[in-house]
Amino acid sequence: MDVFIFDWIAYLVVLALLILFLQAAIYIFREYERGVLFTLGRFTRVSGPGFVLIIPVVQQLVRTDLRMFVEDVPSQDVISRDNVSVKVNAVIYFRIVDPQRAIINVADFRAAVSQLAQTTLRSVLGKHELDEMLAERDKLNADIQEILDRQTDAWGIKVANVEIKHVDIDESMVRAIAKQAEAERLRRARVINAQGEFQAASKLVEAGKLLATQPNAMQLRYFNALSDIATDGTSTVVFPLPIDLLPKPKPKDE
Repeated sequence: MDVFIFDWIAYLVVLALLILFLQAAIYIFREYERGVLFTLGRFTRVSGPGFVLIIPVVQQLVRTDLRMFVEDVPSQDVISRDNVSVKVNAVIYFRIVDPQRAIINVADFRAAVSQLAQTTLRSVLGKHELDEMLAERDKLNADIQEILDRQTDAWGIKVANVEIKHVDIDESMVRAIAKQAEAERLRRARVINAQGEFQAASKLVEAGKLLATQPNAMQLRYFNALSDIATDGTSTVVFPLPIDLLPKPKPKDE
């Protein structure tokens, strides 16, 4: 009886060890996952997706995610090229394209990308004036994305996009910008008005030259003016009539 119980205990122990072995040896990777396999500490291969079997203790697998990561860049104090202090925050989108380099070349790729994005954001925006930060945001996004993508290539990271979310300006600077915009609108209005006056004067000069070469046209203009005045019965208008328009008297017979 004691031997029978001992055999059952031995079977249960073996079964438990087998279950633990299979648990440690079998990995299932989803379509968006990969496993970086190490054998006795040395890189072997990148495995997945699907079923992967390893040798426990001898081999280890590090799971990675190939989906897009979204990292929020905290607000950064930036001094623009025209010495304006602003606070800028952004968001970056990146993913792993080489799991081997992402695991081997950097300890924490998410923290590394975040810190690199913060320093790059301050460096790039500090080379531009405030007006460029506000008006050319797409160009700045592309510049930051290109720099980050180039520097993270050694980590097997692809930076897909960078978006500057907010550019916070001091209230006094907001008032100054509003005054500047109002002055710019006034300047444009004056320029447009001057251009209109110039074009009108040019057309009047052309009309005068044309009327000078065609006396009949001048007479028609006088008649049109008389017709316009006749429709207004509320006021009296003295309109000079050129002598040329009056009929010439017939000569008396001598």
